[in-house]
Amino acid sequence: MKNWIHKIKNLLNYTFFKWLLLSIVGLASFLLLFSHVSPDTYNTRLFSVADETIRSPKTITDERLSEAEMERAASEVEEVYQYRPEIMNNRTSLVSSIFEFAQEYNVSTEDEEPQSGQAVTGDMLEQLKNALSEDVSEDVTGSIDDETFNRLLAASDQGLEDAKGITIDQVERVMQDPFKQEEAAAKQEEAAEYIAQFSMSDDLKEAAMDLARFAVVENNIYDPEQTEARVAQAIESVEPVQILEGQVIVQKGYLIDRDVYRQLEALGLTTSETSFEPYIGLTLFSLLIVLILYFHFSTWKISEDTKRLYLVLVSIIFLLSLGLMKAAELIRELEVLQVGYLFPAAMAPMLLKSMINTRVALIIAMLQAFCASIIFNDMMTGSVNVDVSLYFLFSGLAGILFLSDHRRRTHLLRAGLFVSAANMIFLFAVTLIESGSFSAMDYTLFAVFAVISGVLSSILTIGLLPLFESGFGILSTMKLVELSNPNHPLLKKILTEAPGTYHHSVMVANLAEAGCEAIGANGLLARVGCYYHDIGKTKRPHYFIENQISGYNPHDHLDPQTSRDIIISHAKDGADMLRKHKMPAEFIDIAEQHHGTTLLKFFYFKAKEKGLEPDEESYRYAGPKPRTKEAAVISVADSVEAAVRSMKDPTSEKIKKLVDSIIKDRLQDGQFNECDITLKQLETLKKVFCETLNGIFHSRIEYPEFKKEERKKEA
Repeated sequence: MKNWIHKIKNLLNYTFFKWLLLSIVGLASFLLLFSHVSPDTYNTRLFSVADETIRSPKTITDERLSEAEMERAASEVEEVYQYRPEIMNNRTSLVSSIFEFAQEYNVSTEDEEPQSGQAVTGDMLEQLKNALSEDVSEDVTGSIDDETFNRLLAASDQGLEDAKGITIDQVERVMQDPFKQEEAAAKQEEAAEYIAQFSMSDDLKEAAMDLARFAVVENNIYDPEQTEARVAQAIESVEPVQILEGQVIVQKGYLIDRDVYRQLEALGLTTSETSFEPYIGLTLFSLLIVLILYFHFSTWKISEDTKRLYLVLVSIIFLLSLGLMKAAELIRELEVLQVGYLFPAAMAPMLLKSMINTRVALIIAMLQAFCASIIFNDMMTGSVNVDVSLYFLFSGLAGILFLSDHRRRTHLLRAGLFVSAANMIFLFAVTLIESGSFSAMDYTLFAVFAVISGVLSSILTIGLLPLFESGFGILSTMKLVELSNPNHPLLKKILTEAPGTYHHSVMVANLAEAGCEAIGANGLLARVGCYYHDIGKTKRPHYFIENQISGYNPHDHLDPQTSRDIIISHAKDGADMLRKHKMPAEFIDIAEQHHGTTLLKFFYFKAKEKGLEPDEESYRYAGPKPRTKEAAVISVADSVEAAVRSMKDPTSEKIKKLVDSIIKDRLQDGQFNECDITLKQLETLKKVFCETLNGIFHSRIEYPEFKKEERKKEA
């Protein structure tokens, strides 16, 4: 697979390759999700029998039932009436005015009873009516018979005064309590009946009773504004009647009556017309997936070759996850409740965190959660399952979180167990919040699904990780830990054949790891790479000073050119040995690049001393120069460790000057020109290297016993 990818990438530049692969991902996502958004069609006719159970694919408002509920609520609102006590005062004032005008125009003179035979003339009646019309706002003359006015005009002043008091008292008594229009007639008769009980002339009594009937009117007045406000409030408080997503509209074998058919029409399930809205939405969703991946890889500051490799890896894992979701649909035929909870949702995020980084894992966890909400939609096309989406997202985040230390494969299994527990807590929390009516069997099934999902995620991750690592040449953290095992054949070879080189490599590894972690590079890669960077020295171990125990140096008996060839060849020999053992490309690069194109000064100046006039280029390593931060740090750490180890009585000041001179020499020699290490990071390396070397080569106390032995030997 790795060779196949390499051939393709040679044919295509990165930009074209990126868009081609992202287009494939977007198209594949569209096709895998297509069946889950395509609207269902049913053979439904009015008054026919349903061939299958039909559920609502979405949540809508039932307009007809909602309007009926609003009308019912409005009809139940009682009319608002407002008691107006001032009406009684107005009516009694009006009655008082009528009696007063009657006193002014009646037939009797002051304090005299009318004489027998003295009649009310037409002029008197006309004067009274004109006076009432001018001074009283209400149309009194049109509401009261002329006979009543004649009776008032025929009465004496004292009789009118007494009748006025009685009439006003009865009107006040009747109108002191609120009553509506429909009760007014009864109240009028009640007032008249009370007046009839008093002693006065029959004509005056009849007049007083007529005036009482006229004066008594409703005092509990209908308030249309308040009534309308209450009706509006009642209508507003009515919750719209909704047809919920997943609600059964009609059961299989039941009659499709008018009400059911109306609901099917509202849901668009009675028409054969195709709606393109779901497909447009799915297209936008697929485009969103492509854009998220595009912007992530566009802003990622790594080499194009690495981007290309990671893009292929992310695409395959994402589409693999979608494919497994589609395969899980087969279980739905068994009508298992919420089969999405069984899916290993943490698998893809755990794989990507193990092989790439946390950020990529988070992105894929988010994207697959969105896709799961469409795929596991409980067989309701065109809908989304929010609970499953949150479950996938939560499970993926738990997998990333609990895989914080992924240097051993056993940690993957442990992370899977933690994911199972997190899944279970999440499911129970959601079901309890929603107050779902689940049985004990349902809760047990949820718990089993949660455990299976977490454990299956870790098992699949453990199984697929070696496949992807070998197929794509991914050097994961766990792979690095495995390669750091001292029992590895190449490390055993260094330890047994070149023990000094092995010790030197371990010391360089300590320096390089500390330096890389300080500048944000891969410290573990630098450490393990250091273990193998000098593997080429095992070909001629005794030609390197760290392996010369007896003090015999074979270079003392060789010419500078031969010594040069032996020393320089160890970088190429090491790379060849690593390739032969199919070691990671990063290790091969470190072996070739850890000396860059530096000058082999010792033998170059030795050749000069012998008068050979050597060519400087021939005494330089073949390179290439370091191309990664890790290789650059290792190249400096290798030289620094060897130089400090050769110092006599190293002090902090000496170490600081030496480190500074080595880094400055490499910088002036252009050894860092092909990697993206900065001057600020080089300053950080100086500080870290000095601190680490001071800890390694600190001064030790000379014990008295050893001093006595030395004195004896001298004596």
